[in-house]
Amino acid sequence: RLMPELPKFDDEDLKSYGDEEEESALSPPAALMSLLVTQELLLENILGSIPVGEFAFIQPLSDVFCLVLGYLLTWKLILAFFKAASSQLRVLYSQYLRRTKSLNKLLYHLFRLMPENPVYSGPTSETPNKDTKTFFTEELHLDVK
Repeated sequence: RLMPELPKFDDEDLKSYGDEEEESALSPPAALMSLLVTQELLLENILGSIPVGEFAFIQPLSDVFCLVLGYLLTWKLILAFFKAASSQLRVLYSQYLRRTKSLNKLLYHLFRLMPENPVYSGPTSETPNKDTKTFFTEELHLDVK
């Protein structure tokens, strides 16, 4: 609930960022970015030996699973923050992510985490002879109970 409110504070200081000659950048919330940097290092240690195109099997509910989930949830917060920001602020935030190469790291990690065969094995109301369901064709419900 808090993330959409944070960009309002940067809107007040927006005028001071346009006066510099070099391309300006503005960091998303520092606490969130420091957490992201730590998680990126941990994931690089875990997934670094796996080439892009191969996939890593992560045992559910293991320590590695919790680290990966925390990393992805951190990105979810960053995206919620971006969504609430004005277009001028988005440009500044994206410049920061470009300089820190965080978005590149996210893509590398995602391509290592995606399953080779994304078949959806959850409950479906369709008959078995229909097309195979995948994670890309089915809506996932991620409610915590």
